Amino acid sequence: MNQASTELANATWHKSSHSGSGDQCVEIAALSGGRRAVRDSKDPEGPALVLSATAWIAFVRTIS
Repeated sequence: MNQASTELANATWHKSSHSGSGDQCVEIAALSGGRRAVRDSKDPEGPALVLSATAWIAFVRTIS
C-alpha cells in the first residue's frame, strides 16, 4: 500500500450535519499538507477525490 492509500485508509471521514439520514451525500477527510479527500458516503470503500489545499479552497468558495 502506498503512502496516499495508507493516509486515506486511516483518515477520519466527516459527513455534513445537513445531510440527514439519507445516502445522498459526500464525506470529507482532512489529509496532510492541507489536502482534502472527498468520497461518496454510499461507497466508503470506493474511490476518493483528493484535492490540493488550493483546489479545496477554490471548491468551497465556488459552492458557498
